[in-house]
Amino acid sequence: MTESDVRERAFAMPLTSPAFPPGPYRFVDREFLIITYRTDPDALRKVIPGPLEMIEPIVKFEFIRMPNSTGFGDYTESGQVIPVSFQGQAGGYVHAMFLDDMAPIAGGREIWGFPKKLASPQLRVEKDTIGGVLRYGPVPIAVATMGYKHRPVPHDRILASLSAPNYLLKIIPHVDGSPRICELVRYFCEEITVKGAWEGPAALELFHHALAPVAELPVLEVLSGVHILTDLTLGLGTVVHDYLSD
Repeated sequence: MTESDVRERAFAMPLTSPAFPPGPYRFVDREFLIITYRTDPDALRKVIPGPLEMIEPIVKFEFIRMPNSTGFGDYTESGQVIPVSFQGQAGGYVHAMFLDDMAPIAGGREIWGFPKKLASPQLRVEKDTIGGVLRYGPVPIAVATMGYKHRPVPHDRILASLSAPNYLLKIIPHVDGSPRICELVRYFCEEITVKGAWEGPAALELFHHALAPVAELPVLEVLSGVHILTDLTLGLGTVVHDYLSD
């Protein structure tokens, strides 16, 4: 294999058998359970990286089922997204994500900088309740519940929310352990079709874990719960701030 062959083929590791294929990445029947809650503003400020700015002491805890995704297959994801502002534009900062499939863990971290770790999230309907449970190893660290399809939500409201910019802190270390890449990345969801959206009474419990500290952003008050079914394409990112540049 020549050096030019390496350059042409090197989009992911391992070189001869990448952990994920090239995009675009389309998600069909992607299902969300999102619990929005009020948290401690001092705790929240400690985890939002500048130049992003806190809007309100609000966190969105998400459970996402992805049964049909290009290249990544069938998996479930869960984590925390923080509403923020960047240069006057509102969006969401992805603070922590936990999922059960190697390909989207590798792709999410290497391409965009998603803060993904291996865990065991579940999203399912039990009788009159849609619920999510996130386990890190055998230990439950988050339990969310919502009344199933109690009230429809206008699709234009959901479309506006899913179309907003999202931000990630991408960190890639150098071989000496120092940061080689440290960037603020912005991405958008694209080609969105909202198939259904509902709200209902919701509850969320978080539990402390040394390696999955979701409870460090404590639940002070649950504000809302929403259940969404959609198709969308995960757009590639743009670097909007380089922490290592002079």
